[in-house]
Amino acid sequence: MSEVGLLLVSLKIAAGSTVLIVLPALALAAWSWRRSGWWRAIVDSIAMLPLILPPTAVGFVLLVLLGRRSVIGGMLERIGATILFTQTAAVIAAAVMSFPLMFVMFRAAIDSTDPRYFQIARTLGASPLRAFMRVTLPLAWRGIVAGVILAYCRAIGEFGATAMIAGNIPGRTQTLALAIYQRVEAGREDDARILVVYVVLLALTSLIASEVLIGRHRKKTA
Repeated sequence: MSEVGLLLVSLKIAAGSTVLIVLPALALAAWSWRRSGWWRAIVDSIAMLPLILPPTAVGFVLLVLLGRRSVIGGMLERIGATILFTQTAAVIAAAVMSFPLMFVMFRAAIDSTDPRYFQIARTLGASPLRAFMRVTLPLAWRGIVAGVILAYCRAIGEFGATAMIAGNIPGRTQTLALAIYQRVEAGREDDARILVVYVVLLALTSLIASEVLIGRHRKKTA
């Protein structure tokens, strides 16, 4: 498969995974923002667990959950749906692995806003959801966008969990990260170097964009 084809597959999978987790990550960050104590600590820790677990361990859990012997896998099999070793599986793996990073960024962005504006909107008759969407979210938008960018970048580089549940199928589930590993294993180091350059450029572009947004967000909140 050509380098351009690998790039397109990787970008497609990363985009799908990012879109999949934006609303759940935002909802959980908003819930966490208005909570304190043990419940927040427990829920936040569970949400961030894939960030510190070995990717292969996360992939194994997903493999068990989506396998034929599980409840979810059994239901999918009955309706004729297949997820394992498809591009959908790659999207799910990338989504699970990039979710903690997006959640942490969203929570930090929302936590940095002044809660007094939210309370003022509430006293003026706005519902909690409306006050959050119309007041808090616009104040945190730069941090939110930075979180999306970083999660997208993380999804592009996902390897372990993707290999476990999606395999390394050229043209379907083979991403840049998987292709680099395959080429090194095959002794094609020159080809691997080219792919590494692509990954580095994508990562640098994403990191620079997120740092610019985070810097502007900090200046505004200060």
